[in-house]
Amino acid sequence: MSSTTVLFSPTSSSLFLTKPSPVAKGRTAAAAAVRCSSGPSLSVGHEEEGEREGVAMVGRRRTLTSAAAAVCGAPMLGFAGLGLAATQGLLAGRIPGLSEPDENGWRTYRRPDDKSGGHGVGWSPIIPYSFKVPDGWDEVPVSIADLGGTEIDLRFANPKEGRLFVIVAPVRRFADDLDDATIEKIGNPEKVITAFGPEVTGENVEGKVLSTATAEHSGRTYYQFELEPPHVFITATAAGNRLYLFSVTANGLQWKRHYKDLKQIAESFRVV
Repeated sequence: MSSTTVLFSPTSSSLFLTKPSPVAKGRTAAAAAVRCSSGPSLSVGHEEEGEREGVAMVGRRRTLTSAAAAVCGAPMLGFAGLGLAATQGLLAGRIPGLSEPDENGWRTYRRPDDKSGGHGVGWSPIIPYSFKVPDGWDEVPVSIADLGGTEIDLRFANPKEGRLFVIVAPVRRFADDLDDATIEKIGNPEKVITAFGPEVTGENVEGKVLSTATAEHSGRTYYQFELEPPHVFITATAAGNRLYLFSVTANGLQWKRHYKDLKQIAESFRVV
């Protein structure tokens, strides 16, 4: 009966899975070396001596590759800086939702209808939302261990311009009997930013709200806030049994250089 041995090399951040094949004339053990990375693919290299086993060897390779993927997906405890965070990614139904750039170079993201809730918010359907970003912004996988909380549904970023995330939270966390919620039913702008601003910034927002505005699109009301510090735009609305918080933020230099675009991103948020 054969077995598979897993070896970890901390110097090369690699996992080595070795599976001995039956002893036979002119044939030695086959080994597969798998390097784990933060990307979506695995680089697998095989070194074999002697006669190959045709279809049987293909099946053996697939077994080793599957085992390696399972190991690489698990956190590596005990090795600082080498652990791989479990991410929402494809496991929670992450599907690209970006359009092609328009004539101004902006793309529209729309949450796909068949994207699962994932990340702790999938107990009921989520009404899709959309927003616009300049070309160059891309989706960032959401970690299960995200410090922003279990209700972050999406992250986007551009390393030169800033980042954004969407919180989709059950309204019942904040109020009863609001299955058909509106942001007005939850509270006025001051109440909403005082209660939910800390969900975005991680700290009390008293004295940090620079501006407040109210906008209406297709009969739905949106509260729009600018805070400092930290530099952040927050757009808040509600639909169905969900509260939506859309946050756009950047560091000081990015905020100064891309303020107009960051504000346009924040004001483009819609629940559709």
